[in-house]
Amino acid sequence: MPQPYDLITMGRIGVDIYPLRTGVSLAQVDTFAKFLGGSPSNVAVAGARLGLRTAVVTRTGQDPFGGYLRERLREFGVDDRWVGEVAAYPTPVTFCELFPPDDFPLYFYRLPKAPDLEIHADELDLDAVRAARIFWVTGTGLSAEPSRTATLAALAARTGGPRTGPASGAPERRPVTVFDLDWRPMFWEGGDTDPEAPRRYREALALATVAVGNLAECAVATGEHEPYAAARALLDAGVELAVVKQGPEGVLAVHRDGTVAEVPPLPVRVVNGLGAGDAFGGALCHGLLAGWETERVMRYANAAGAIVASRLACSSAMPFPAEVEHALALGEVPDGPEPGLATGSAPTAPTGADA
Repeated sequence: MPQPYDLITMGRIGVDIYPLRTGVSLAQVDTFAKFLGGSPSNVAVAGARLGLRTAVVTRTGQDPFGGYLRERLREFGVDDRWVGEVAAYPTPVTFCELFPPDDFPLYFYRLPKAPDLEIHADELDLDAVRAARIFWVTGTGLSAEPSRTATLAALAARTGGPRTGPASGAPERRPVTVFDLDWRPMFWEGGDTDPEAPRRYREALALATVAVGNLAECAVATGEHEPYAAARALLDAGVELAVVKQGPEGVLAVHRDGTVAEVPPLPVRVVNGLGAGDAFGGALCHGLLAGWETERVMRYANAAGAIVASRLACSSAMPFPAEVEHALALGEVPDGPEPGLATGSAPTAPTGADA
């Protein structure tokens, strides 16, 4: 059998179209840049930038944008062998607006259906899924069939079945399986009030070892709106490590063994906060595989996320190890040119009537 992957992610992919001006609506923007996008795909890129052997399980349309995404994955060092094509649906495109430091509206074009929701369970390479050192799925994969069944089948293949409630007796060793809550109500048939979402989230949590989400996402999964209560509810649902991201308040991580880590954010001048969580995810996987203590993992992941928040792009902005270590040593993210953008492509602040 081939060497197992350090990280396999599964789910969303698409083309991100970002404006090259900040502080104005899309109606006022004339120039854009395109990037590989989609949370689990970005996480695979983030892991590859940090030295992990990564692959992604997803689907694109049978169109030029799909070809672009596969090409970019290969350029980033992410194995695209499980990136299939779906002729019936176009590759998704996502536009955003940039209103730093904390407002980044997204406009998803995934109709009539996104190809990445057409992953079928019988298409999965479950041997590779089982062998991966870390397997990563997202809540979006649960939003529609056949992706929902495929996602749960892949999770079940990792563990052999669900486990809920506190641990008892000897500790049980399970492979690291991350469920990124990734709550996007517009992808669910019932939107914000879809009754299926909490139930499907509970199914996935019972099959995962790590849960990652912001406070709003944790509330969907658990009904809890307070960070510690949400973390405890995630542990009760079956995971071993609950990671609650709190934006400007930092991150809270609670382990089943009683370890608690609260890490403040790293100071940064925010350009685009949209890819920070994906950088955090890739760095989280890097730290878990390195065997670091929980607080060190969170500090490293926080720094990686902050670096990406200081840049326009998501995928091409993912940091290398030296950049993360440099930011940690400084205690802040330094300003500097963004990798992967042509000269003159950096986003500009509005002036005059645009301000």
